[in-house]
Amino acid sequence: MVLTLLVLTTAVFAGLSSYQNRMLVNIVGQTRTEQQQAISQISEETMYQVMVSAFVGSNALQARIADNDFAEIVHDTYMLQTMAQGLIEIRDTLEPAELDLPDASRDGILTAMVLCEEGVDYTRSEYLPAAGHMRSPMLAMVRNSDKIAGCYIGLADGTHYGVDDHSANRFDADGNLIPFPVRERPWYRGAVESGELYFTGIERDAFSCSLGITCSAPVVVNGEIVGVVGIDVVLDSMCDFIYTSSGSDSFAFIVNDHGQVIIAPENTAFSEIKTADEAADLRESANAELAQFIRTALEAPTELTLLNINGREYYAAGTPMPTVGWTVISFVDKEATEQPEKAMLTEYDRINTEASARFREGSVRTRQTGRVLGVALLLTSIIAALIAAGRIVKPLETMTDTIRDSSKTGRLFEMKDSYRTNDEIQVLAEAFDDLSKKTKKYIEDITQITREKERVSTELNMANQIQSSMLPHVFPAFPNRSEFDIFASMDPAKEVGGDFYDFFLVDKDHLCMVMADVSGKGVPGALFMMVTKAILKTNAMSGRSPKEILSMTNETICSNNKMQMFVTVWLGILEISSGRIVASNAGHEYPALSQNGAFSLLRDQHGFVIGGMEGSPYHEYEILLKPGDRLFLYTDGVPEATDAEGGMFGTQRMLDALNGEPDAAPQKILENVSKAVDGFVKEAEQFDDLTMLCIEYKGPSAQTKER
Repeated sequence: MVLTLLVLTTAVFAGLSSYQNRMLVNIVGQTRTEQQQAISQISEETMYQVMVSAFVGSNALQARIADNDFAEIVHDTYMLQTMAQGLIEIRDTLEPAELDLPDASRDGILTAMVLCEEGVDYTRSEYLPAAGHMRSPMLAMVRNSDKIAGCYIGLADGTHYGVDDHSANRFDADGNLIPFPVRERPWYRGAVESGELYFTGIERDAFSCSLGITCSAPVVVNGEIVGVVGIDVVLDSMCDFIYTSSGSDSFAFIVNDHGQVIIAPENTAFSEIKTADEAADLRESANAELAQFIRTALEAPTELTLLNINGREYYAAGTPMPTVGWTVISFVDKEATEQPEKAMLTEYDRINTEASARFREGSVRTRQTGRVLGVALLLTSIIAALIAAGRIVKPLETMTDTIRDSSKTGRLFEMKDSYRTNDEIQVLAEAFDDLSKKTKKYIEDITQITREKERVSTELNMANQIQSSMLPHVFPAFPNRSEFDIFASMDPAKEVGGDFYDFFLVDKDHLCMVMADVSGKGVPGALFMMVTKAILKTNAMSGRSPKEILSMTNETICSNNKMQMFVTVWLGILEISSGRIVASNAGHEYPALSQNGAFSLLRDQHGFVIGGMEGSPYHEYEILLKPGDRLFLYTDGVPEATDAEGGMFGTQRMLDALNGEPDAAPQKILENVSKAVDGFVKEAEQFDDLTMLCIEYKGPSAQTKER
């Protein structure tokens, strides 16, 4: 009976142990599944909120940037419309303007030219002699804007007067001038039919067949449409933000008010751009969800929307552009947003697998110990097993209930005293607790990092684009002027800088040059730089002398300078026909002048910095440049460039770099100085903006002498 009882007891114990082990394995598996579901749900909800706050906001910002670009085009078109109406209304009081037909030899040079329809004699036009007076303003408008490829006016009598740099394609293979069907062009018909400002879709150029967009407006005199003004929009410059905002998992594109794609990056479902009469209307797409989304996005900003495009799911957001009635659409692959969740689940599986392995190893050791003790310890083992089972099951049941509750409420698993059993249960509980803390921290970190990264990246990218567009950056700057050669560069210490340079023609014989350094850096310095630059240019274009320009700028800045920022300025006006420079210095670095083949510092008289004190007096002095002379302007970032040991580059090293090739072209001179600074600084961090400008005076041309 004892043996039978012992055998039965052993069998029961063995069965109980086996049952307990299977139950524990099931509990661990069930716990793992429920924890995965809780992690997945919390991660998905958090990522959705991040997408709503960051992705939708980024799309709205891109729409505002694009809308500002189109607003500039609209403003310029209205300027042309007003100018044309005024000239045609007083045409009887004007001398007929000089009119030129296209000249193939001037291909690539910005030129004003006359075109007309077949059978039309432009010399008999009633309005064309008055429209010809728009030549200079239209030339200036194209030169001063990187968004305009050409501007023109088409007249109701079949004549056309415009400005662009494509002269050769106006002729056929036999050299005959090709008739231009002015009144049949979409931009002309659209403006006449609507009677107001009109944007075309994507259209082919009548001569080059290249794709583009035109903004036009009717010219009305005495209640009658006598013509249409138009501006060809440069698509490349307006595509920059679309291409830079696109990545492997996200992209953006623009849709016009007819539901047609106008601008889109390559390798996407919307890459193929077609003309207005060929492009599909996405509002009529076979994809009903996409069609409804496009219609909504053209009317008002959309919420974050999930769309299925060609078998892939995308989050989408759209923001309209009120100026033209178009909309900016942004897509991001839903699968890419799920990567953080997958990474967390992978890490959880690893931790759970390790904990389960340790649990199984402990169970095996326990069974082996029981078999070794044998019959002598059987009764004690049964009692101990029952006690141990109670200690194991109760914590695991509590743990299971906690995990079930977390999957419903979103609260993460927390370590409790009841789990501190000093065995595998405690190991498993500690593993769950550690995973829960890491999960919570991971979600908080990824939410904060994503939000901050999107905000900072968007703001700095926009600031950098704005600052770059404010400075002259197309070289050669004046390809039609042979009297001088000028080149300038700016390398900001931060994403945006406080230095700036500028140069512009006050009139045909006077070139204004500016080199300045704002006291602040980063975004505040860049904002103060743009304000100062605009005020200086406005005063210079009014025909004032350098000291008057600095004085009036100082008074304007001082009148509302709550941040007490200031700027050093060197400003000079070159009389191109004589080489005489009249200059004034407001606390800026000494310029370097090369005469007789060597650069040296020109220690001019300094006035007080701009914005430092109201009523500060400024002085003028003259520099007479001869053919071959060069003038080098710079900010303190050049001489004060510092190496890793704290040594400064200094003006003497700068002069040595200048005199390495003193007769080189301005661009080469700036490259030499930049290489010298880089070689001195090496790996040391740059703490100040590096801004330089060099002009070589070549002497008056024959045309300038005649003037």
